[in-house]
Amino acid sequence: MEKEKNQREKRFGINYQFIIRNLPFFLFLSMLAVVYIYNGHYSDKLIKDINKTGKELKELQYEYKTMKSEVMFRSKQSELAKVVEPMGLKELITPPVVIIDSTDNEN
Repeated sequence: MEKEKNQREKRFGINYQFIIRNLPFFLFLSMLAVVYIYNGHYSDKLIKDINKTGKELKELQYEYKTMKSEVMFRSKQSELAKVVEPMGLKELITPPVVIIDSTDNEN
């Protein structure tokens, strides 16, 4: 009877002593599995954050380009003339006059 029991244990290979002897290894494998799962979740979260930051960056780039084009449009001479006309400032129609110093006799 005992011989049959030993043969049965050898066939399955799992008995109480085997489990006790390999308990640290099983715990190590469990810890490794937890770290592996954590790493997967962490990388997914990191990828989501990177994508979110990329979308925000694109939105800010569009906003920058819009503001830049608006500033360029408003800084044109014709637009500036329209803005300052209600203040009483007008564009010169005649070209500026060059004043020559007659006391300077270098010639």
